[in-house]
Amino acid sequence: MRTQNPVFIPGPTNMPDRLRHAMDTQTVDHRAPDFARRFLPLLEDLKTVFGTQLGEVLLFPATGTGGWETAVTNTLSPGDEVLAARHGMFSQRWIDLCRRQGLYVHAVEGQWGEGVPVDEYARILAADSDHRIKAVLACHNETATGVTSDIAAVRAALDKADHPALLFVDGVSSIASMDFRMDEWGVDVAVTGSQKGFMLGAGLAILAFSPRAIAACRDARCPRAYFDVEAMREANRAGSFPYTPPVGLINGLAESVSLLLDEGLPRVFSRHHRIAEGVRRAVDAWGLSLCARRPALYSDTVTAIRVPRGFDSNALVHHAYEHYGVSFGAGLGEVAGKVFRIGHLGDMTDVMALSGLATAEMAMVNLGYPVELGSGVAAAQRYYSATRNRWKREVA
Repeated sequence: MRTQNPVFIPGPTNMPDRLRHAMDTQTVDHRAPDFARRFLPLLEDLKTVFGTQLGEVLLFPATGTGGWETAVTNTLSPGDEVLAARHGMFSQRWIDLCRRQGLYVHAVEGQWGEGVPVDEYARILAADSDHRIKAVLACHNETATGVTSDIAAVRAALDKADHPALLFVDGVSSIASMDFRMDEWGVDVAVTGSQKGFMLGAGLAILAFSPRAIAACRDARCPRAYFDVEAMREANRAGSFPYTPPVGLINGLAESVSLLLDEGLPRVFSRHHRIAEGVRRAVDAWGLSLCARRPALYSDTVTAIRVPRGFDSNALVHHAYEHYGVSFGAGLGEVAGKVFRIGHLGDMTDVMALSGLATAEMAMVNLGYPVELGSGVAAAQRYYSATRNRWKREVA
């Protein structure tokens, strides 16, 4: 009988049974007091995951893209100028979203495999003496390339220029899996979704707004209705929604946050780093390279691996699924056909990661890649075995 293998895509991620059971609920009255008693503490607990005491968390039935539309339309007006960088598929999509909303985007062209170009941001912000730029956009973790950017450095560039622009951060594939410090980094709007670090299906856009961002909502003139922040805040104060909420997903999210806080966020982040490092050891043993161009950029949630010249990474992903029933992430945009991605976030252990590495090896060998069967698995095994006891002590 065929059983369910883990997925190794960077979202949606593997769903623990505990969360599936939490969502398996009869119809409930979302206007009743017991919904509010569960919902309002969830909003407070989510602040811990975002690393904020000052911010306000809001949920919208949507994905991360809906979260970005919420951020943009509630704080900006048509014709406003924003600063963004194009260095991956998702940073490119946020630029397109802003342009469709009638915003003028200063789009900095970056290399796919590099992070946010902080030096160029600093130069542009310093030159903007009239403060025409109203918001700065940054992807904390570019899911298409496996690159993590330094958000604290972006904030430092804003502060050095004494620039009042809002800082928007895409944390869709980082928040709840990697350390995120909204208050410390001076983030004004942080966006994530339910389907990655929170280990649920897609369907909830999860945002945190700083007091400055909430204030900006009062004067913003971009049209919004479904994604209206003020309407959501007003309903939330009563423990409700301005429309029918996805109660099952909210129940699952409450259980997910409980799971994360029970494990302890430092342990969650450490677990992701350790699993990611084992994957990187395997890639090195295969003789392959990462899309991320240097170690400071390496993501702890997704590893994008360059395939050798003459090979098609899409064919590899297809072969792994058809022959072994295991899903890896395909290359997107400018790296389509050039990289495949191993997602190692959310409900993931070193043992699960080893099964993904073994499957990738088998698929590559089947397709004639110059990879020795067992080489990457052995490298990851050595790392996981050598670090197991030390890691348990460090996070105890």
